[in-house]
Amino acid sequence: MLKLPACLLVSLCGLGVATHALAADTDIRLSSVGYLPLRAKRASVVVAATTFTVVRDADGATVLSGALTGPVSDPDTGESVLTADFTSLADPGTYHLEVDGVGRSVSFPIDADVYRAAYVTSMLGFYGWRCGTAVSFDYGGTHFGYPACHLADAHAEPIGGTGVHDGTGGWHDAGDYGKYTVNAALSAGVLLAAWEDYGTQLASIALQIPETGGALPDFLAETKWELSWLLKMQYAASDGRVSHKLTETSHPAFIMPDADTGARSFVPYGTAATADFVAVLAKAARVYRAYDAAFADQCLAAARVSYDYLVANPTNVAANETGFISSQYSSSDDDDRAWAAAEMWASTGDAAALADFETRMTATATQVSPDFDWPNLRNLGVYTYLSSSLAGRSDTLVSSLKQAVVQAADTLVGTHDTYGYGRALGNYYWGVNGSLARTCMLLELAHRVAPNATYIDTCSEQLAYLFGRNPYDRSFVTGIGLNPPEHIHHRPSAADGIDAPYPGLLVGGAWVYRDIPGPPDIPPCTKPVAQCWVDDQGNYEVNEVAINWNAALVYALASFVGGGVQVPSGSGNAGSGNAGSASAGSGNSGSGSAGTPDGGDAGHATDSRHSSSKGGCRCSAASSRDGDVWLALGLGFAALSVTRRRGLWRLR
Repeated sequence: MLKLPACLLVSLCGLGVATHALAADTDIRLSSVGYLPLRAKRASVVVAATTFTVVRDADGATVLSGALTGPVSDPDTGESVLTADFTSLADPGTYHLEVDGVGRSVSFPIDADVYRAAYVTSMLGFYGWRCGTAVSFDYGGTHFGYPACHLADAHAEPIGGTGVHDGTGGWHDAGDYGKYTVNAALSAGVLLAAWEDYGTQLASIALQIPETGGALPDFLAETKWELSWLLKMQYAASDGRVSHKLTETSHPAFIMPDADTGARSFVPYGTAATADFVAVLAKAARVYRAYDAAFADQCLAAARVSYDYLVANPTNVAANETGFISSQYSSSDDDDRAWAAAEMWASTGDAAALADFETRMTATATQVSPDFDWPNLRNLGVYTYLSSSLAGRSDTLVSSLKQAVVQAADTLVGTHDTYGYGRALGNYYWGVNGSLARTCMLLELAHRVAPNATYIDTCSEQLAYLFGRNPYDRSFVTGIGLNPPEHIHHRPSAADGIDAPYPGLLVGGAWVYRDIPGPPDIPPCTKPVAQCWVDDQGNYEVNEVAINWNAALVYALASFVGGGVQVPSGSGNAGSGNAGSASAGSGNSGSGSAGTPDGGDAGHATDSRHSSSKGGCRCSAASSRDGDVWLALGLGFAALSVTRRRGLWRLR
């Protein structure tokens, strides 16, 4: 077992934040951000042991003890994994685990609002992605920012225009400076869904953005930055086609955004991008109506023009990306059209849009997917349809979709119960960490459809995985939790001369990454799939960041702001206060689905786009199965665990 030097990183206990000690044993893996009183609380232990205790940091008292359960033979890591279940401990405080013969864990808080700071920091991630404006903020004692960038967006010749049309604004999509309609719509759509579901809790939370304290709640002000850019992607007020993306012909070097002065262009429309534009702007019309009626009207009018175009042109049209990096966020449009129809109906009551959605869903074999991302957005339409209070829905379809939601949620729970780290997905692919967070959308809806505390627990367990209960014993989100990523594939983080990366960004996560030509070359991963993540700036296949992954993280965190659903945990294995033992049990190992990349380049040129992220690949690869004070704290310790990361990098 690996022991780290005994040393205190930082003490924030007086403000309800964990004291993280470097004396922790990395063989005891848990959420360094902490746990909610009513939700499941588990840790994974990867060396032989039998018992554990939970110790209160304040006085050294043992507050719970129990027997480790398992082991589970985890096929994704090759590890034999034991579980410490301390769900029954609900008293607020700061604690750590001690495991006989192993050591102690990092300290962690139990608190009813333990995720608020992480939520605020993850929203700061979007501000740090802004394009077309100066960005300036402080985090963890470090100043981040850059002057206004990409003010010449963008050439209109590829879409039949002349000269430069206004395409300024929005968020940079990922580690590069492109802006892509499909992923922008998904990301803003997930954020708007978070507002629809949890806006009451989010409305009063201040974010570190220029608009804070304005007429719009801060959350909606940040999201509007992206929506306002999306409106510019429509060809014209009388032409509903929507440009697929706004990019250069190739990716720039690792330079700051204001130094990127290459020519950028609107890329021709595709019907998938057009449908996603319809969906998110129709949704925005509902959300912003109470705050900014003029903006709501603008969104709905644009959505209507593009929806009418789709109705009049029912054939799928793929964007013509000739001359640009191709296959970025390209997929067929049936799922996008279904989402568009659902949002148009929910915002207008349009019977034709309702019929459009219901016809598409009735003809769909898989109505709800446990695991989804931008290539399949049908789930978003289902969530809107089932959540709407409008009259006119088909009782038969409502019943069928509710059943499908519950079945898909049960699949997630089953996978969670099988694997050693509580992961709800058995697949691994590009950006799977975002999909893990996105499972919370399905799990939360399933609880509303068929109340079951296990669904809420499973969602919270995905956050635990992302924040440290994983094979690396570290957080996957920059600036948050224990030993977060430092070397992310993100141009501003690489080019700003600052060691700490931009905070609040979720990295893509492990999968069997392919060969990445250099120099230097990164050979493909040959380890068990769950061990194929590396904190390496050059490895964009596992360590890039993207707005769709962050939006999913924000949704998951938002669902627990203020404590989340106030129902007791559905966990059945809990330790006993002071001297008892946890009920014993043994988990069975399962198999995730195996596969190979089906849409990616085999040989990435040094400036090529990762086609499995923004191409059509789902890549289920090689698996055997209130505000400023919290923001300043952020639960991040990057400034105290700085590692130089100015090393070799490659263009991508």
